[in-house]
Amino acid sequence: MRWGDLLILLPAAWYQLAAFLFAALFYYLCVLGHLSLTSRYIFLLGGGCLLAGTAMGSYAMLLLIPAVSSVLILLLLGPAHVHTCAFSIQMCWQTLCHLGLSSLVLEPQDTRPAVTLSAIMLLTQKVTSLALDIHEGTVLPQPGQGLLQRALPLCSYLLFFPALLGGPLCSFSKFQAQVTSPRAVPFPLQAVGWRYLAVLVLQVLRTWLESWLPCMQGWASMGHMWTQALLFRLAYYSQWVLDEALLEAAGFGAAVEQGDLSGWDLWTLETTHRLAVFSRTWNKSTSLWLRRLIFQRCPAQPLLATFAFSAWWHGLQLGQIFGFLCWAIMVEADYRIHPFLSARATSCVTKLLYRGTTWVFTQLIIAYIQVAVETENFSMLCQLWTSYNSILPLTYGLVLLLLLFAEKPKQN
Repeated sequence: MRWGDLLILLPAAWYQLAAFLFAALFYYLCVLGHLSLTSRYIFLLGGGCLLAGTAMGSYAMLLLIPAVSSVLILLLLGPAHVHTCAFSIQMCWQTLCHLGLSSLVLEPQDTRPAVTLSAIMLLTQKVTSLALDIHEGTVLPQPGQGLLQRALPLCSYLLFFPALLGGPLCSFSKFQAQVTSPRAVPFPLQAVGWRYLAVLVLQVLRTWLESWLPCMQGWASMGHMWTQALLFRLAYYSQWVLDEALLEAAGFGAAVEQGDLSGWDLWTLETTHRLAVFSRTWNKSTSLWLRRLIFQRCPAQPLLATFAFSAWWHGLQLGQIFGFLCWAIMVEADYRIHPFLSARATSCVTKLLYRGTTWVFTQLIIAYIQVAVETENFSMLCQLWTSYNSILPLTYGLVLLLLLFAEKPKQN
């Protein structure tokens, strides 16, 4: 294992590590009472603009333009139309950015497009969440305030630096309450330290596993695919823990409704034998956002619509379209297969066999989906589709069709 590989994180991680000092400075200035409410908003907004310029360079304009446009929409439109307009404009802009930046031919070391796209996707979450709050009456306009007084909290919320490049979704109400509340508790150094230690452990494990990957080329293709997917998951786990550490360092830990990863979530993700449970636990704040934005508002086929929109939100690359649609079919099959199997697993032996077998199936299907989503090359996607790895997803799909046909006579 090369110890230098421990420093290889996702692109945004370097900038979030550097932003830790600004987060701690913001926390202490608030505790000491040196920042007024307006100064707090300006500090968070200014830190976000500085971080965007440092991490994205000239691409930062692709983030600042929709942020300013969204603030104008949120301020000028009424509750009846604000959500539809904000959603449409933001998703169209994000799609254009995905298409434009993915077509650029850049050096492999240039991480600015990837960081920019990630920040725009997170901006879409905040814009649509806030617009939906206004549409539903959860967030009400403040009477007696001028345009700039109302615009500053909105701009600060959309661009505040602890959640600019990553982090669980924080609602505007919780953000505003956290900014206005005095911070009387000591700096959570121990909690933040444990999170950074967890990142180090995850990276050690990831680097060790990556060093064994070339030795597994001769193994069965499913084992190699599962190892690749585990490497992807470990990278995401590291980034999510780092995101939450930065939020906690700035004092926004309590503002997050649902973090993306905790110790229990990690245990659930790697031990569950239900694909549906994995899907709800994976990237939990995004799952809750998708449920509120699409699943609960879609009149027909909400599950398929949710995964289809997720593919659109991620960029609509061929691997993402294939992977997310396959994910939707597998979750639908999971909802129907497990009640059928659990009803027949009565003894302890059959229950153990049922859970062990379905755990292996869940791990392999998730690995198949993750490898497909991360695949950007059409030829590699064809190789995945024509390999033995497709047998299990195809079997799940066939069983789903059989169960659907078996349910039709009962419904008639």
